[in-house]
Amino acid sequence: MFRTFFLTKRWFPWSVPGSALILFATWYKVELDVQINDWFGAFYNLIQKALGSPGSITMAEYFAQLATFGWIAGLYVVIGVLTDFFVKHYIFRWRTAMTDFYTGYWPLVRGIEGASQRVQEDTARFSRIMEGLGISFVRSVMTLFAFLPILWGFSAQVKELPWIGPVNQALVWVAIVFALAGTVALALIGFKLPGLEFQNQLVEAAYRKELVHGEDDHQRAHGPLLTQLFGHVRRNNFRMFFHYMYFDVAKWSYLQVGVLVPYVALGPTVVAGGITLGLMQQVVRAFGRVEASFQYLVNSWATIIELISVYKRLRAFERLIRERERAGALEVPVG
Repeated sequence: MFRTFFLTKRWFPWSVPGSALILFATWYKVELDVQINDWFGAFYNLIQKALGSPGSITMAEYFAQLATFGWIAGLYVVIGVLTDFFVKHYIFRWRTAMTDFYTGYWPLVRGIEGASQRVQEDTARFSRIMEGLGISFVRSVMTLFAFLPILWGFSAQVKELPWIGPVNQALVWVAIVFALAGTVALALIGFKLPGLEFQNQLVEAAYRKELVHGEDDHQRAHGPLLTQLFGHVRRNNFRMFFHYMYFDVAKWSYLQVGVLVPYVALGPTVVAGGITLGLMQQVVRAFGRVEASFQYLVNSWATIIELISVYKRLRAFERLIRERERAGALEVPVG
């Protein structure tokens, strides 16, 4: 899954320079997001000034602020679109490297249960998941490094927390504790899901294989057997539906509560009038970015479960390849 793309000369121009380009583009998008966060502070302070003292700002000042946002947002869109376009090509090259490796062993592995699914479907799913999950992970890490110092600086304005009292760097600690608590809780609640996803692919593969054989062999894929195989599919899916139900209840409840967390933390400061509207908007937005970065596992848990399932299947497939290779059935493909 990794060696074929990152450790071969053929794919080096994509794997290493391509990765560097993606990291740079992601970092630049985060920097633009920081600029937008600064704009929120200036813009809402301008609004507060205008509403508090009518006539204190001009139309030119007002539209200049809007134009600033338009320029930053427009650049963000262009960079984002070009980065996504490049990432899709990058990921497809990765899939191609995996596919070339597996198909090189096709005469050896064609008899393995679900071999065609591993080569075609699982490589496609692995690529699709890595496209979204990998980039979001890099973005979360870079966002954390960019916004954590900002939130640390804003925390100097927040002298105390409700029901707790004075806490140094309160906003940073609230973001860390809330995100950590949610991550651990959801990991415990959803610990059965990776195994169910893995089992689901096994029963789906068995059902699909019988249908494929039935296309050419009239003795295969008869009614009672198909009913039995689909019964396994149905049973496993119903189990997954049940476990995902209570997992989703916990996940979405946690995320909805998280919307209010920065406002609760800012309660004493707002009541005491110790913060401007613009600074409050900056704080809430920076808190959201830091909290979302810490909540990467929470927001991506369902996708991570799918990735674990695909990874387990491909690793099992590769182990079978190595076992048959050691038995002397086929030489290692060169390339």
